[in-house]
Amino acid sequence: MEPIQITKIQEQHYHDQYLDLDFARKTALLDSEPLALTRKEYDLLAFLIEHAGELVTRETLLLHVWNYGNQVRTRTLDVHILRLRRKLGQDSSKYIETIFGFGYRFQPFRAPHLVQRQPQVFALGA
Repeated sequence: MEPIQITKIQEQHYHDQYLDLDFARKTALLDSEPLALTRKEYDLLAFLIEHAGELVTRETLLLHVWNYGNQVRTRTLDVHILRLRRKLGQDSSKYIETIFGFGYRFQPFRAPHLVQRQPQVFALGA
């Protein structure tokens, strides 16, 4: 079995073993099936993916996805993250990590690497 590769093609596409996002067409597939996302859910997921591995603060997400300033206090981000996690299903915790008190981080899915052990050879009676 070959390891799964995570690819970014011309910064227009995200693909891993389960999730596929086409930034140009604004479409998402989960397990090769269309993922029904609202516009804001898609925008939120796309922004997190574009900043994969980075801690993205709540303020940054509210500004870039909803155009809300720092003075706005709302739970809309939490509600959208919850809905997005539900739609991503059982693998959602592998993708969206909550950094309590700060924000969120998207972690690209990485398939476990298979390590092949070399047989040990012992010399008897030397």
